[in-house]
Amino acid sequence: MNNRDSNKIQQSTESEKWLFCPVCGNKIPEIQKLKFCMQCGTNLTFLKENKKIIPRKVVNPYIKPSQYPQAYNTPIFYEPKKISNNEIIDTKNHKLWGTGASIGVPLGAYFLMNFLTAGILAIIIYFSFNLEYVFDFIFNPYFLIFSSFFELIFILVPVFYVGKYLQNPSLKNRLGLLGFTLKGFDRKRTLKEIIIGLGFAVIGLLLVAIIAFLTEIILEFAFGVEIIRNLSSTTTDIELIISGADILNLILLSLVLILIIGTSEEILFRGFMQKGLMRSLGNKGGIIITAFIFALIHVIGIFLMDVENPLITFISFSLSFIPYFAISLMLGLIYYWRKENLIAVVITHGVYDVITILLAYMVYYGF
Repeated sequence: MNNRDSNKIQQSTESEKWLFCPVCGNKIPEIQKLKFCMQCGTNLTFLKENKKIIPRKVVNPYIKPSQYPQAYNTPIFYEPKKISNNEIIDTKNHKLWGTGASIGVPLGAYFLMNFLTAGILAIIIYFSFNLEYVFDFIFNPYFLIFSSFFELIFILVPVFYVGKYLQNPSLKNRLGLLGFTLKGFDRKRTLKEIIIGLGFAVIGLLLVAIIAFLTEIILEFAFGVEIIRNLSSTTTDIELIISGADILNLILLSLVLILIIGTSEEILFRGFMQKGLMRSLGNKGGIIITAFIFALIHVIGIFLMDVENPLITFISFSLSFIPYFAISLMLGLIYYWRKENLIAVVITHGVYDVITILLAYMVYYGF
């Protein structure tokens, strides 16, 4: 040890209580009568009394002796870099949630929503003991409007989850990270997104009509015309809802479809699931897997039907799943095209649902 080090030790021992070890520089914990430095093992008592460092042949009491050389380094834990306010609309350089969270969080939100809905139905069944009454209640337009509010869970769950990726996890920033934001938009650009959304809502209707028509032709060729037409003529859920609806129901239902259902489903599936999967699996994988899961959960009720013939179940599933998958692919491509902003996608989804309901109402009542 040279004279300069000796002078530093002499100066540091003048104070009664050391905050840092004069040898290694690490902070000394506030422990009474602490004799040795917790990091390097320096005998602090000896150093204070003798103004010199004890010979290194003395064994550090805090380190277990070993015949092999050992390195004692403080472990370093790395976390993903938090996203700042200015980086929210462009997160391509940031590591986001992985494949497991991208799929697991939306499915968890979906099962939670259905659990709450099933709980209400269980209460109704328990007090009514009338399955016919319960069936009529389920397809009542007002019940559909009421139960649609449970889809707000699709917003709450991902909004809560993404907070840990943000430097400032405000509600505005959480929604912005999921793509539901007008940050950086002026009036002209906002109007452009609205027009794009309205245009693709009409394109979506044509796409689904064409895909459904082609699906029926292929299935008729494979399984026969009669069986397909019998299934196609079966009363659908939309027709059951429309049969009891009036103008007020249609207005309220249209508002719910745009403001709640379209918004919540796009935040969950495109803003959270597809965004995460595109980071972990690539753009194509993210778009396709999200479209598949989105379509599947919309038709999964077919498997819960009491159908003895598996072929009927398969055909019914195909007639519903393929058009849903087509429209979901379109929504995913719009989201990717619009640089992961949800404004146009939300409008497309909501308006598409509204037009579908209105057309079904007009056809049902012969307008």
